[in-house]
Amino acid sequence: MVKPAVKILLVEDDRVIRRFVRMSLEHEGMRVLEADSGVPGISMTTATSAMPDLMIVDLGLPDIDGLEVIHQVRCRSTMPIIVLSGRLHDEEKIAALDAGADDYVTKPFSMPELLARVRAQLRRHHRQAPAGALQIRFGRISIDLEARLVVRDGETVHLTPVEYRLLTVLAHNAGRVITHRQLLHDVWGPGHAENFHYLRIYMAHLRLKLEQDPAQPKYIVTETGVGYRLAGVDFGSGPGEAVKEPS
Repeated sequence: MVKPAVKILLVEDDRVIRRFVRMSLEHEGMRVLEADSGVPGISMTTATSAMPDLMIVDLGLPDIDGLEVIHQVRCRSTMPIIVLSGRLHDEEKIAALDAGADDYVTKPFSMPELLARVRAQLRRHHRQAPAGALQIRFGRISIDLEARLVVRDGETVHLTPVEYRLLTVLAHNAGRVITHRQLLHDVWGPGHAENFHYLRIYMAHLRLKLEQDPAQPKYIVTETGVGYRLAGVDFGSGPGEAVKEPS
C-alpha cells in the first residue's frame, strides 16, 4: 500500500517565494496546498479534503495578520506551524511562538534549513508522547515520568525539584521553541515572567548535569533572544531506568 504524501499548507502572499518553497517541498515528495492570504488559509485547515499535516505561514499577509491565523488554527488543530517571515525583532518571534507557532524562520532564508525544520516538526508531531507514555529519552538520558526518575549512562542524576520541572516542560514540548516567558510561567508561576536570569542559571545547571559538553549543548538548545528547545527526544512506554527527582 502506497503511503499518502505529507500535505503542507503554505500561506504566503509573495508569489515568487510561494513557488520556490512549493517546488522545494514537492521535490521532497510532499504535497503542497497554497493560500495567498490568511482567511483562505484558515479555511483550508478545516476542510476535510485538505487536512494538512503542517502549515508554513507568513506574518505579513494582505487580509489579516499571520498572528491571527496562528491563533485561529491553533484553537482547532495541533498540527505543527512554522512561521516564515521577514519580521526580525525578538518580540515578534516571541509573539508568534506564544500564539502557538512551533518554529520561526526569518527571511531571507536557507531552503535546506527550512526543509530540515519541516522534517523535524513532522517527526516531533508524529512521535509526541501519547497519553500513557512513561518514558522520554534523548541521547543517553532517560526520564521515567511515572517513577519521577532521571538516568544518564545508567547512573542516577540528582536534579532539584525546579530542575526536574524545567526538564519535563521541555521534554513534553520536544522539538518546539518554548519562550522564556512560557518556561518561567510553567515552572515558577505567573509572578516570575520577567525573571530571565532564573532560566540562565537553571539551564546552565541542567546542561552541566545532562550534556556531554555543556559549552556546546546538543540537546538543550538556545534560541537566541527567544527561548529554548529540547532536541533529539524519543518516547516510549516500557520499563527503564531514569533520574530521581528529590523530594
